[in-house]
Amino acid sequence: MRRRYSLAVLCMVAGLALSACAGGMQRSSPASADAAPEIIPFVLTAQNNMVVKAELNGTDSLDLMLHTAATDVTLTEEAVRRSTSLRFDRADSVKSWGGSETSRYSTGNRLRIAGREWKDVTVWEDKNSGHGTDGKFGLDLFRGKIVEIDFERRRIVLYERLPAEVAGFRKLAFEAHNGSMFVRADCVIDGVAYPHLFLLHSGYAGGVLLDDAFVAETGIDKKLRIVDETVLKDSFGHAIKVRKAVLPAFALGGTQLADVQAGFFAGQIGAQRMSVIGGDVLKRFNWIIDAAHGELYLRPVGAYGSQRS
Repeated sequence: MRRRYSLAVLCMVAGLALSACAGGMQRSSPASADAAPEIIPFVLTAQNNMVVKAELNGTDSLDLMLHTAATDVTLTEEAVRRSTSLRFDRADSVKSWGGSETSRYSTGNRLRIAGREWKDVTVWEDKNSGHGTDGKFGLDLFRGKIVEIDFERRRIVLYERLPAEVAGFRKLAFEAHNGSMFVRADCVIDGVAYPHLFLLHSGYAGGVLLDDAFVAETGIDKKLRIVDETVLKDSFGHAIKVRKAVLPAFALGGTQLADVQAGFFAGQIGAQRMSVIGGDVLKRFNWIIDAAHGELYLRPVGAYGSQRS
């Protein structure tokens, strides 16, 4: 069984793999060390998805979501049906938080985004992706590059080396676990800070999603007022109920955000094994990721910069 965790809305055990994608995809022409930064524009949707225009095999036009906790390139069943170029001749078992499924995959594809092309791309078929998108891809497409996610100007910028602008960012230590990128942040309730480790996960549209062990240990679910319940689905349609509350403050990288949406699973102890920072928090910062050196930099966007912890 191949373990693949590129989920549409939440990720249980895997995440940001900054190594090569399946199929050994390669850049068509490496840039020189002094090359100008490459810029990829994106649209930020109402669901906090970063969506870019892409082309598959020179024929299929796609809207793909950048998913910071995904490793593979995946397309929805609907996008696969519309494709005129994909050929599926293989299948494998993949594991998500909802269980195991068999997924088809196609090898030897070409993917183009904003003039940048990758060859020998393996494309997997999933049931779901972010709202209004045809599929998703992870930051591993940009391995070897320093990646800036600029929410102010709605663009992804690829550098050969750290840009001078990094001087205006705050350096934030991150921990890599099994190819996933985690940062430490504080949930603040009545002046009490509850520090915890969070996975950066743009595939989750909400603010933060809290793992079961953390909720049980801190009793946070008893300290917050529940405002809503919703159902989340993974890439294969497995559903689970999530309770939503409002966290009075959430401190990340020296910035304290007020009234952050917090979710936790209801009646499903053990299902959520890690806490997640989702798109509603990620979009409040600009990010520079230097994966090769294990460094992460962030700068609050606009008004959020005045909310210092």
